[in-house]
Amino acid sequence: MIKKLLPIVDWLPGYSKSDFYQDLPAGITVGIMLVPQGMAYALIAGLPLVYGLYASLVPQVIYALTGTSRHLAVGPVAMDSLLVAAGLTTIAMVGTERYIELAIALALMVGFIQLLLGILKAGFLVNFLSKPIVSGFTSAAAIIIGANQLTNLLGVDLPRDNQIHKLLYTLLDSLGGLHLTTLLMGLSAMLLLVVLSKYKGKIKVPATLIVVAAGIFVVKLLQLNEKGVAVVGVIPEGLPSFSLPSINAADFTQLLPIAATLALIAFMEAYSVAKAIEVKHNYKIDADQELRALGLANIFGALFKSYPTTGGFSRTAVNDQAGAVTPMASLISAALIALTLLFFTPLFYHLPKTVLAAIVMVAVSGLVDFKLPVLLWKNHKMEAILLLITFTVTATVGMPEGIGSGVGLSIVVLVFKQMRPHFAELGEIEGVFRNVKRFENACVREDVLIIRFDDAVNFANHRFLNSSIKNLLDARNKKVETVVLCAESIGYIDASGLAGLESLIDDLEKKGIGFRLAAAIGPVRDVIGTSTLINKIGKTRCFTSIASAIEDMDNPGSLREGLKNIAVQESGNKSSERQR
Repeated sequence: MIKKLLPIVDWLPGYSKSDFYQDLPAGITVGIMLVPQGMAYALIAGLPLVYGLYASLVPQVIYALTGTSRHLAVGPVAMDSLLVAAGLTTIAMVGTERYIELAIALALMVGFIQLLLGILKAGFLVNFLSKPIVSGFTSAAAIIIGANQLTNLLGVDLPRDNQIHKLLYTLLDSLGGLHLTTLLMGLSAMLLLVVLSKYKGKIKVPATLIVVAAGIFVVKLLQLNEKGVAVVGVIPEGLPSFSLPSINAADFTQLLPIAATLALIAFMEAYSVAKAIEVKHNYKIDADQELRALGLANIFGALFKSYPTTGGFSRTAVNDQAGAVTPMASLISAALIALTLLFFTPLFYHLPKTVLAAIVMVAVSGLVDFKLPVLLWKNHKMEAILLLITFTVTATVGMPEGIGSGVGLSIVVLVFKQMRPHFAELGEIEGVFRNVKRFENACVREDVLIIRFDDAVNFANHRFLNSSIKNLLDARNKKVETVVLCAESIGYIDASGLAGLESLIDDLEKKGIGFRLAAAIGPVRDVIGTSTLINKIGKTRCFTSIASAIEDMDNPGSLREGLKNIAVQESGNKSSERQR
């Protein structure tokens, strides 16, 4: 039990020198990468840059002790940073003490929500975030993140906004104040990042660190900060102190929707990248423990001035590529962040904000997905529409509204599909019964209607089943004597479904048409056998296959002795039947 709640107990006793020699360079690489990245993401969140370093410290340590992924690199990420800004800018002014206090309180709330979900084993909730919804949300968020960095890239004063049309409209009005030197530095940094990314296998130093060092050198050499290029200035030295975030009831009510959204989005992001690494290295991660670990990372992080964090895609990939084998690499990264906070923050005084903006914009550009919408439009138009709606609402209304509309519409589409599942008329071809619309040469008997229903029969669709059968009967011009329902694809029948089938059988009998049930699986036979539906069907009209149902119809009584109890299993056989 202790190993499950504290996975470090499992891997630390067997830790070796060879493991350390692999974890050390990986930890240093990720730590070096995280310094400029953390500051850039704090910029997105509307926080002082040092809070990006605070968010890179304690959460990493806590996750290394409690997480089940050996490679996941936890810290500030672009998506969470933007969600923080989206939620807080409507409550407090960016840069104020209240804004900072709310950001830390938000981390505490996110942590408790994730921890509670983990304790309740509710990791399955992330399944409601389907791929089209995530793609639409992520693409819109990436564009908003990039657009909000234009103020630093162009050297103009733009108000922060999470509605893309308003932001772009404001930008058009502000282009007259563009600072050319700032823009050139930013574009040069972006170009350098793109070029260096093409040689990342050959260059051991992270591209972001090279760009940051170059930016600091150029600004200091040419004294560009005196010529209008904005720099980060003084970054406070020292480790974050322990403090309990203060939050009142009104703040809690306002922050709860964004905290719930953040908790799920952050878990989804971390879990998806952890699963990808898990498959590559053939070890298992536990979804519920991951929720608990991320929750604890955010809770303890908030106690040491961190804003919401999660596992990052790019840093985890770098951690893996650099050779990390255990979470010790994350502890090494955290140690490097601590050293930076203690001794090296003065080095970043001349770091131009336009370079940080360039780092953010290049990083989020990869989050905009162009391929999936095109692919979905070709094969799954409904899902493509869901993606487009999620994207549009996120970009023009707000992030919580975007993810909420996407999930809500997905549920509506799912219910609609449940109401009209796949339904097929079957015909015989080479001894096998196939969909007559797909196999035009399938043989169809005029006196028999064979249909297959490919879903559970429930309150949402039993009327569709009945009306579909009646429509086929009407098309046959009253020549049908027997309807055979192939139930091999029916996994469950609820009370409404049972009543609907009883009504169907009554209507068929009034028309002089018989009804037979074929190929029902064990759990369905159990449900039918304990209901009044068995009295309507009759034990002698339930068969193991379509062929046996038709054979008995042609030769009444020939198969009944062996099949008369097929609908109702003896109590001693029920448990085994449920496995079928």
